[in-house]
Amino acid sequence: MKSKRILLVSVLLVLMALMAACAGPQGPAGLAGPPGPPGAEGPQGPSGPEGPAGPAGPAGEAGAEGVGAQYVGSATCGGCHKDIYDTFMKSGHPWKLNPVVDGQPPDYPFTELIELPEGYTWNDISYVIGGYNWKTRFMNKDGYIITDAPGSTGNAEYLNQYNYANPIVGTEAGWVKYHSGEENLPYDCGSCHTTGYSLNGNQDELPGIVGTWAEPGVRCEACHGPGGLHVQNPPGVQMMIDRDPELCGKCHRRGEVEAVNAKDGFIEHHEQYEELFQGKHVVLDCVICHDPHKGVVQLRQAGEATTRTRCENCHVDEANFQDSQIHPNVVQCIDCHMPRIVKTAVGSAEMFTGDIRTHLMKINPNQIGQFSEDGTTSLSEIGLDFACRHCHVAGGKASPKTDEELMQKAQGYHIPPEQ
Repeated sequence: MKSKRILLVSVLLVLMALMAACAGPQGPAGLAGPPGPPGAEGPQGPSGPEGPAGPAGPAGEAGAEGVGAQYVGSATCGGCHKDIYDTFMKSGHPWKLNPVVDGQPPDYPFTELIELPEGYTWNDISYVIGGYNWKTRFMNKDGYIITDAPGSTGNAEYLNQYNYANPIVGTEAGWVKYHSGEENLPYDCGSCHTTGYSLNGNQDELPGIVGTWAEPGVRCEACHGPGGLHVQNPPGVQMMIDRDPELCGKCHRRGEVEAVNAKDGFIEHHEQYEELFQGKHVVLDCVICHDPHKGVVQLRQAGEATTRTRCENCHVDEANFQDSQIHPNVVQCIDCHMPRIVKTAVGSAEMFTGDIRTHLMKINPNQIGQFSEDGTTSLSEIGLDFACRHCHVAGGKASPKTDEELMQKAQGYHIPPEQ
């Protein structure tokens, strides 16, 4: 069996040798097949040298200047926000400055202005300053504040400011002096009396007016910012809502907030932020107590509460105990803690009564007076002259009290005996 296998292998080897001997030469290479898939990417080589910069491209078209930052006017705001607008227009802010159109006086919500400085007609007036509640001044056709008869100057006795009657102070309506006789007194109050104010130029090209504005009076966009973008896309562009008291403080201040300015026995007007700065209430937002779209005068006229919250909401213990059987029935917290130390138009120093309440609130039971020795600044706390003597003075609502009596009563006034 083994010999047969050896024989078979030998035969196969002979046949293979014969076949190899009979094979012809190798033929030409056939056509190349299709390329195979690319291989994996190799490592990146070193960067070559940077080439020269190409030529500058053409300049693009200039954008439209100020688009989206334009003032649109409060009437435009009122088109959508009618209820808020109608309410706001009864407050004092919109009436800080009022143009005289076609020789007609402004139409105020609660007052009627029918008198003018001697020698003038409505055709001689360009703007009325104020007039909403306390007082009124006037600007002539050149934009200067009227201080003398037409074409005249130098009369220091000329009566040019009209004060409305004030039953609280006990004064009748009438004329008083304001920079009387001064020549060409400019109107430079636009930063707080107008909307969209700029120091540049002269409004209406009147030389007496310093600066320009988008709208007279303190209107919607004075606090909310220009509404151009919002009008174009109300859902997509929200108006500014700033509840920080510093927003109000931009105008409700006279100078640096560290001092409260005083003159002639009263705090000067529009210093509410400076007053708040003196005590702990500075941490509160103004809108906690005040609806920014409603003024105190209009709320009083409507018989509504003049603040959104009450002192008692926070000062519960003080409200629950007063060392007096009479006071809780005849006075409110603000009568003592926010007395009328401020004068904007009229005041009675003898009766310790101005025409605006202060935003100083803490009473110092050991302090009688209210002002620095030179009378130019107010102390940070309320003294008993104004806290008590707007009632407890000769001719007042209550019996006069000595300094010693007032101080004795003020000590621990809100502290129950058991404490």
